[in-house]
Amino acid sequence: MLKDGEKGAVMQRDKESYAIVPHLPLGLITPQQLRRIAEVAEKYQTAAIKVTSAARIAIVGLKEKDIDAAWRDLEMTPGAAVGLCVRSIKTCPGNTLCRLGQQDSMGLAGELDQRYHGLELPGKVKIGVSGCPNQCGESSVKDIGYIGKVKGWTIVVGGNAASRPRLAEVLVEGVDTAQAQLITANILQYFKEEGKKGERIGRFMDRVGFENFKERVCR
Repeated sequence: MLKDGEKGAVMQRDKESYAIVPHLPLGLITPQQLRRIAEVAEKYQTAAIKVTSAARIAIVGLKEKDIDAAWRDLEMTPGAAVGLCVRSIKTCPGNTLCRLGQQDSMGLAGELDQRYHGLELPGKVKIGVSGCPNQCGESSVKDIGYIGKVKGWTIVVGGNAASRPRLAEVLVEGVDTAQAQLITANILQYFKEEGKKGERIGRFMDRVGFENFKERVCR
């Protein structure tokens, strides 16, 4: 029996089968990858293919003996679906594709994904990047969120949509992409150094004090 996350697999309700979730940076997928996912699901007679809330595609109902072969057939890397780490970066199309986009959400999200996806931390961290105030990247219910506005990025922190939901608080407004990346690095480093196991960033902020948190990461 595999532990959750081992071999990129997550045990299902029946305690016998597993789901695997390939990493799809920014929720983008090629036609070839789509075909491989469908072929793997058919080949191993899985129970379902599920589009997840994190903009990924889960193959649900694999037998343990088929997991290694399924990954070989997919030729894709696992997404960080479980564990105390940075999960997938959720983003909208931003000004790359959307007429409402005010900032390049896909560009920022791509950089964050490359740098931090799967980074081990005291608690799980979810990140949302939205190219305009409509927040299609769900920024205000993420541990770290970015909202694109005409004058730059607003960064919000401490949100989550878990069993005890909370909206994120505004950390800083009007920063450019380079500044946003620097502040992100500071947030994650501070959390890595002083966060408690299983703690979300919102709880961490409550413990250290929001003003102390802001002073530490925005310097």
